[in-house]
Amino acid sequence: MPLRSGLLGLGSNVGDRRAHLQAAVDALPSIGVRVTAASSVYDTDPVGEVLDQPSFLNACVLVETALEPLELLDAAKRLEAQLGRVARGARHGPRAIDIDILLLGDIELAHERMTLPHEQVLSRRFVLIPALELDFELSTPDGARLSDALAVLPVSEGVRWAGPPLSV
Repeated sequence: MPLRSGLLGLGSNVGDRRAHLQAAVDALPSIGVRVTAASSVYDTDPVGEVLDQPSFLNACVLVETALEPLELLDAAKRLEAQLGRVARGARHGPRAIDIDILLLGDIELAHERMTLPHEQVLSRRFVLIPALELDFELSTPDGARLSDALAVLPVSEGVRWAGPPLSV
């Protein structure tokens, strides 16, 4: 199978948040995902359905994998469970680790279990800022530039630099 480049988003707002993010980076090779670069970490305000919770640490990683999208999703969900994510928690609620598949090569997919590119990749500052740190030229398969998306978002979603890049 050919290798595809991808972009994953990592998040944590429970316990030692940075350690959870680093544990995910360290474990990704065990599921067939090679991390080629990691962004700095950012402290971010909660967004979505549960706003009354601790802030998150977020980061992005560039990866290579031969896994197909649904295989990658299943492997990422298993890894989240191994790293302490509680199944059946509230959507957008507190979690030790969250691994989101944001981009995977030039794949566009609309499946009941996932959408590629990730449906919020162009609308979340906590994704765009670390992603663009890694590659300012990133775009979705249809040509939408991530930098253009960030330029039009309001700055009300708090994203603050919180530390150097995760170790690869």
